[in-house]
Amino acid sequence: MKTKILLVDDEPDIVEFLQYNLKSEGFEVITAFDGLEALSKISEKPDLIILDIMMPKMDGYAVCKKIRNTSGFESTPIIFLTAKVGEVNEILGLELGASDYIQKPISPKKLIARVKSNLRKVEVQPGEKKSPAKIKIGPLLIDREQYVVHINGKEKIFPRKEFEVLYYLANNPGRVFSRDSLLKDVWGTDVYVVDRTVDVHIRKIREKLEKYSDLIETVKGVGYRFKSVE
Repeated sequence: MKTKILLVDDEPDIVEFLQYNLKSEGFEVITAFDGLEALSKISEKPDLIILDIMMPKMDGYAVCKKIRNTSGFESTPIIFLTAKVGEVNEILGLELGASDYIQKPISPKKLIARVKSNLRKVEVQPGEKKSPAKIKIGPLLIDREQYVVHINGKEKIFPRKEFEVLYYLANNPGRVFSRDSLLKDVWGTDVYVVDRTVDVHIRKIREKLEKYSDLIETVKGVGYRFKSVE
């Protein structure tokens, strides 16, 4: 079965050009030209979504947020492909749950490489040690299959990257990770993000953990670790 991509942009010429190149690589491509149409197309269960930000009816940020809050799409890769530049816009996109943020213009070859990279991140590669589907540590139950966290039995939804950071730290309790290590292991080497992105995600995770925020410890001058819980 072909990998299905939802391509969303309000410029028909861009959609046609990218659709042609993605299909040439063997992908099945479904298209939408505004935010509301994009939401209607997720019923076709795409494996990855390429999303513009500046669109009529509903912008890409709002679309991303709604998709992330839709059951079954907690871990679907969402790539922002946009003309909006600047670190603030990128951080906002990542905070809302985007997997990647790419600025236009980009060559089709580079875009396809980023698409494949993001698809690999949601696969278990042959020979890899499979991480546990659920981690029970202290008051937390972290369910990787459902992409939800239970805190004392109460379900809490985390955007995808926040969930992955939390899961990664909790799966290695007591081990200190530098910001560079977290960027490499969670975001990957094919995605350009800045150190501050890690700090933003940690802050958001702590806010959601509320009174258990101290489970994630800051090791000054080094990075972060998940507290070992007896």
